[in-house]
Amino acid sequence: MSLDHRLATEHEELRRTVEAFAHDVVAPRIGELYENHAFPYDIVRQMAEMGLFGLPFPEEYGGMGGDYLALCIALEELARVDSSVAITLEAGVSLGAMPIFRFGTEEQKREWLPRLCSGERLAAFGLTEPDCGSDAGGTRTTAVRDGDEWVINGTKCFITNSGTDITALITVTAVTGRHPDGSPRISTVIVPSGTPGLTVAAPYSKVGWNASDTRELSFADVRVPAANLLGEEGRGFAQFLRILDEGRIAISALATGLAQGCVDESVRYAHDRRAFGRPIGANQAIQFKIADMEMRAHTARTAWRDAASRLMSGEEFKKQAAMAKLHSSEVAVTNAREATQIHGGYGFMNEYPVARMWRDSKILEIGEGTSEVQRMLVARHLGLPGA
Repeated sequence: MSLDHRLATEHEELRRTVEAFAHDVVAPRIGELYENHAFPYDIVRQMAEMGLFGLPFPEEYGGMGGDYLALCIALEELARVDSSVAITLEAGVSLGAMPIFRFGTEEQKREWLPRLCSGERLAAFGLTEPDCGSDAGGTRTTAVRDGDEWVINGTKCFITNSGTDITALITVTAVTGRHPDGSPRISTVIVPSGTPGLTVAAPYSKVGWNASDTRELSFADVRVPAANLLGEEGRGFAQFLRILDEGRIAISALATGLAQGCVDESVRYAHDRRAFGRPIGANQAIQFKIADMEMRAHTARTAWRDAASRLMSGEEFKKQAAMAKLHSSEVAVTNAREATQIHGGYGFMNEYPVARMWRDSKILEIGEGTSEVQRMLVARHLGLPGA
C-alpha cells in the first residue's frame, strides 16, 4: 500500500471545485440559515447539480463513478465552512444511499439509487433508539412478518435527513425474531417516507448542526412489502456495523474540515485584529496556538486518508477508521476551543464562523460511535484482555 497521500489530479480538481463552492455559495448564506434553524434546500440542490450525492457510486445507478476518497474530500472542504451542509451530504450518501448500494437487491438499487445519487431525494439511516445509543444491539423496534408484509413498531431518535421535503426513505433496523440462544435477530427494512403509521416528529432544538435536519421517528403498525427487506434477514446488525465502519472515515474527514476551518478563520483574524498597536498574529502566543492547530488538522487528515486508502484497496481498515474518527473528532473540539479563544469576545458572537464551529464540534465526539466506543474498538483490534 502506498503511503503517499497526496491527491491525484482528478481528486485535487474536485477539492478545488468544492472549496470554491463552499466559499462562494455556502459561506455567504449559511449564517442566516443556521440561526433560523432552516434546512438549506437551495444549497443542497446546487450540491446535487454538482453530482456530490453520487460521488462514490457507479454510473449505472446514476452515480459519478468516483470513490470513497472523493466523497471524503468533498466533506472536508464543505466542513471547512459549515458542518450542517457537510453532515447533510455525509448522512445522505454514506448512511442513506450506501446501505442500499452495499446490500440491496438489483431491483432495490435500480428503484432507489438513481434518485439518491442525483440528490433529487435523500435517504436516512434509522439505527439509534431512545434506550440504545452505543448499545445498538439492544434494538427494541420490531418488524413482524404478516403474509407479504412487514409490520413495524418502535421508535428511532437523532435521525438525520429523516424529515425534509425531499426525504425518500429510511432504512430501519428492527428485531425480526430470535436466534437459538435467545439473542435478537436484527434485520434492516426500507420504509418509504409517507408510509401510513410513520410519524416524523418536529425537528430537535440542537446545540449545533442547526441547518441540518434531525428528528425522532415513531412506527405504529407501519406496513411495508416483504420485498423491502434490505439484505439477508438477521444480518441487519452486521450490515449496519459495516456502514458505520465506513461512515467513521467520512465523519473523520468532516471533523478534519472543521479543524482546518478553525485554522483558516484564526489566521485571518490574527492578521486583521490589532491590539496594543500591532496585529495579534505578531504575538508568539497566538502564533504557537495556530501552529498547533495546523499540526492537529494535518495529522487528522493523514489519519482519515490512510483509512480511506485501505478501504478502497480492500484491506482491513476498521482499526484505522476508529483511530481516525477518534483523533479527528477530538482535534475538531480542541481547535474550535482554541479558535474561539483567539477571537476573544468576538468568538462568542454568532456572526463569526468560529462560534458556529465551536457549537458544531462536540457532536463529532458522539455521533457514529462515541470516543469511548472508538477506544474500545482499537483495544479490541490490539487483542487486549477483555476488550
